[in-house]
Amino acid sequence: MHTIDLSGKVALITGGGRGLGKAMSLGLADAGADIIIASRKLENCEAVAEQIRAKGRRALAIQAHTGEPEALDRVIEQSYAEFGHVDILINNAGMNPMLGGLSDLSVELFQKLFDVNTKGPWYLASRIAPKMAEHGGGSIINVISVAGLKPPAYLGFYAATKAALEALTKVMAIEWGPMNIRVNALAPGSYHSDLFDSAAANPGYEEGSINATVQKRIAETEEIISPILYLASDMSAYTTGHTLVSDGGFMLL
Repeated sequence: MHTIDLSGKVALITGGGRGLGKAMSLGLADAGADIIIASRKLENCEAVAEQIRAKGRRALAIQAHTGEPEALDRVIEQSYAEFGHVDILINNAGMNPMLGGLSDLSVELFQKLFDVNTKGPWYLASRIAPKMAEHGGGSIINVISVAGLKPPAYLGFYAATKAALEALTKVMAIEWGPMNIRVNALAPGSYHSDLFDSAAANPGYEEGSINATVQKRIAETEEIISPILYLASDMSAYTTGHTLVSDGGFMLL
């Protein structure tokens, strides 16, 4: 039986201070990794870092806006100053989807979504990949969404930025494969998180999300850990350029 042991590995997780990112941070720490949590709200990152240290792992909390390249440069600098290497990068941070018809949305909103959901992950991955290669390679995971694979009406900007990140994932995998860097995407469906539970306050939202799946349920937050561990670890050593869908069967309907 295979077991996942990430002892000696360092994982950098953007948006790791709450929701699915927090679950990823704690899950990778449980598997033995040391964790860097980067997010806009430092207090959230620090709270997760304390939980990780209580598990006996090292942790570093960094305040950063993933839509700003200068902030991501600081993330890389601080991460390597503290740990000397990064073996796993999870581009999890993303801007909330904004409902609206394409004719009603603004240029400014498109730019904000693109900066956080597409440009930020590209920039961070592209600047950290050469450093990963110097230490023997690693695993990069870009968190997209089923909306990027099955774009719905009134979520056009969000779907477009996530679809673009999936395309970049494939290019990254091709370009960086010879450097022993695997790059994959994870496309979650509906999981309980701060964002989902907030949206579920709208009448009919949760019921509609449940009915849109084959399993007729919303995944618990911690269920994100299993697909993340697979992609982050040697369990997926022969997997790159792939999009792993974890959606309760949403894509089937």
